[in-house]
Amino acid sequence: MTLTPEAPQTVSSERLTTLGSSLRQHLDGAYAAERSVARATFPTDSMLRDPEWDVEQSREWTLQRLIDLEKHGFGSAGVPDGADAVQDPLTAVVTFETLAHADLSVTIKSGVQFGLFGGAVTNLGTAWHHEEFLPSITNLTLLGGFAMTELGHGSDVASVETTITYLPESDEYEVHSPSPAATKAYIGNAASHGTMAAVFGQLIVGGESQGVHTILVPIRDDNGADLPGITTGDQGHKGGLLGVDNGTISFDHVRVPRRMLLDRYGGVTETGVYESSIDNANRRFFTMLGTLVRGRVCVGGGAGIAARRGLSIAIRHALKRRQFPASGRPDGVLLLDYLTHQRRLMPRLARSYALGFAQNELIEALVKVQGGEPSTEDEQRELETRAAGMKAVTTWFANDTLQEAREACGGAGYLSENQLVEIRRDVDIFATFEGDNTVLMQLVAKALLTDYRKEWSDLDRSGVVQATARVAGEQMAEATSANIVLDRLASAVRRKPEETTLVDRRWHALMFEDRARHSLESLARRMRAASKDKGDQFESFNAMGPHVQFAAHAHMESVILKAFIDALEECQDPDVKDVLERVCSLFALGSIYEDRAWFMEHNRISSGRSKALEQQIDSLCRELRPHALPLVEGLGIPKSWLGAAIIDN
Repeated sequence: MTLTPEAPQTVSSERLTTLGSSLRQHLDGAYAAERSVARATFPTDSMLRDPEWDVEQSREWTLQRLIDLEKHGFGSAGVPDGADAVQDPLTAVVTFETLAHADLSVTIKSGVQFGLFGGAVTNLGTAWHHEEFLPSITNLTLLGGFAMTELGHGSDVASVETTITYLPESDEYEVHSPSPAATKAYIGNAASHGTMAAVFGQLIVGGESQGVHTILVPIRDDNGADLPGITTGDQGHKGGLLGVDNGTISFDHVRVPRRMLLDRYGGVTETGVYESSIDNANRRFFTMLGTLVRGRVCVGGGAGIAARRGLSIAIRHALKRRQFPASGRPDGVLLLDYLTHQRRLMPRLARSYALGFAQNELIEALVKVQGGEPSTEDEQRELETRAAGMKAVTTWFANDTLQEAREACGGAGYLSENQLVEIRRDVDIFATFEGDNTVLMQLVAKALLTDYRKEWSDLDRSGVVQATARVAGEQMAEATSANIVLDRLASAVRRKPEETTLVDRRWHALMFEDRARHSLESLARRMRAASKDKGDQFESFNAMGPHVQFAAHAHMESVILKAFIDALEECQDPDVKDVLERVCSLFALGSIYEDRAWFMEHNRISSGRSKALEQQIDSLCRELRPHALPLVEGLGIPKSWLGAAIIDN
């Protein structure tokens, strides 16, 4: 199913400034047409849930809203609906982003149903599973959950305790929870609406474990009662997303037919023998998980939209609200004319643009790998790394930004009618589902170290000598696309960086590249030393936890800056480019300013330059203040969709 321009027009046209319209077009990037169609066809009646509704009311409204959206081509858009259908990752991601403009319970319930449950069937199942289940998944007659997480195992998926044991005498699988810790937990659609679950467990064939696999297990009958051997639980009221029915599931020797195993990458044949196209169990496990990467791309994108909603409300309010009379301003000063208020919001606005450009590049990589075009294993691995990092940095940013936006609106920001507290509490969980952010950043660092080690191992003897000399001179950079771009810019100012201006893009590139390269190289050296240590290996590596996080953070900052630079190079409109150049400088200087202690400790900047950073950031905030409204319009959130009384009064 795809979104088409012929779908019903259900949103009134916006009146945008010329600059705002152009900024939106550029931020939407290569997907401007698809995003424009999605905005134009998105049903806007009943977009936001009443915050006074209880859990049951919220759940029923959310399900009905999802059903209504599906009638207009949203929800399952981009998900195959049969055996011969082709995946459309672009439409799926754009749909998820569009849903995030409204109630986030609907967004996440859609993600559970179509992205996780439907995605498991699509990516891990075969043609039979597709034909048998996808039509009813996409039309919402079969609601399902994604039963991966257990009470005793969250991020450590490889160690889940649930067992899926093949029974040759009946040609069935027996699904079992061997301990209370094996109870599946926090599962969307499990508490009330779901009738089936995609269950992750250890596959055991002939007494031998074949690692984690996924099987479809019916959990309720048509009357909503648990099936024999199934015990579901309701996790009730949560800190947000009240419309999503999260629950628990445990299994007591539940038998299901052999064909219910999603066996695209491995399963038991009709002769009772386990076969897989991937011999290595670890590689098979990571291949299975890798097919689900779209979920992280969607969650990061949805969080970015939530942050844009908060910024749009706070900045629009600051363009109306006056506080304290001043000379020449007898009616009071607009909040956004105060430099302190600009410093609260404008750097975050700049980072929101930066993350938007980086999200565009991530979607491009996803479409390349999952859209039917040929792709390599390296491209798949790079996609997984970038998706993990982008999900982490964007969801952290969303949580921090929504809190700042709430505070920037004072007491009014705490009223539910102004949406900020509702968005904030709904997006909170984004930092820990689809992967805990800290663990995801560890995955990023691990991938970087793997690439770093491979780069050294691929060198011949003379190359190792040359590379060692470059490392000693701190001039070696890992060959990522981000560093190739940044190194090209940085090389021109490397010898005398302090003689460049603070808004020189070449200096930004140098600082970002140095931070990423040095933190990775020093981490690699520590790792090598720890591997040779005869002491407690765990404690040796455990002590590097903060260093691991910083190296991943530094890498992701470089990825984001590179995406912004790429977008600037593609911009042909001089007015738009002039504004975006300053927005990029504000993002870059904000990143350097946040890590100024590191730059000073490593002799990258002087104390005088560190002090000058703040003055330059202030100057950029003042320069961008006249463009605040167009910049907010460029974020792509129609004012009428914000639903905040504070900006309508």
